[in-house]
Amino acid sequence: MLSDYTQTEFTYEGESKPVYVRGSGPAVIVIHEIPGITPKVTRFADWVFDAGFRVYMPLLVGEAGREVTIPYVLKSMATICIRREFHVLAGHHSSPVTNWLRALAQHAHEEAGGKGVGAIGMCFSGNFALSMMMEPAMMAPVLSQPSFPFPFGRERKAALHVSPEELDNLKVRCAKGDKVLGLRFKGDATSPHERFETLRRELGDGFEGIEIEDKYGNPDSVSPKPHSVVTEDLIDKDGEPTKEAAKRVISFFVERLQP
Repeated sequence: MLSDYTQTEFTYEGESKPVYVRGSGPAVIVIHEIPGITPKVTRFADWVFDAGFRVYMPLLVGEAGREVTIPYVLKSMATICIRREFHVLAGHHSSPVTNWLRALAQHAHEEAGGKGVGAIGMCFSGNFALSMMMEPAMMAPVLSQPSFPFPFGRERKAALHVSPEELDNLKVRCAKGDKVLGLRFKGDATSPHERFETLRRELGDGFEGIEIEDKYGNPDSVSPKPHSVVTEDLIDKDGEPTKEAAKRVISFFVERLQP
């Protein structure tokens, strides 16, 4: 499926990363989960493309197009834990890579045009879309099973992996009508319920949270417990809660970004 995408490079402050691009229309940045741009991440990006958007998929770790295996997941997780651009335990400041992602959002908006940019982060990148709201063009942030900071201890379970300045910006923007969408499985300990409660408390009606019963996860997933709402643990059948959640993400992008 990646053959339908054009591989480009985006550079900001001397840091270059591959970005896979497809389509026309308002820009949506699809930020992959651990272990990388897997076929099911690309499948979701294809759905975004089909809805009339220009998709940007940056590769932050791992490989593009490789299937998920447990050894591959563990290798990518180890990479994330040691790279300085990711702060896996930071509760109250964001990972440095979000500066690069904000610059990508600005670039994507300039290139694609339209009202603004959307973004979905997944797993380790789940909360990155919150920090990206510091870029004025970012208008449709989606958090799918946000897992940073790793939820060791009560405080980190509730933390959002954003700085006080970024949180204040979010609250101001939501008070003016901006929205944030979040997705998780109810039993997912890596993306705890307390995190969504913080978002509800801080953002009020600006946050829409979708929490899915674990029994609706894909039984054929390699994950021992449901985690990846719109990719590995999605059941690709209309009426399934995970497929309906993916449809809601698409409709959120349409509502926020299309004329």
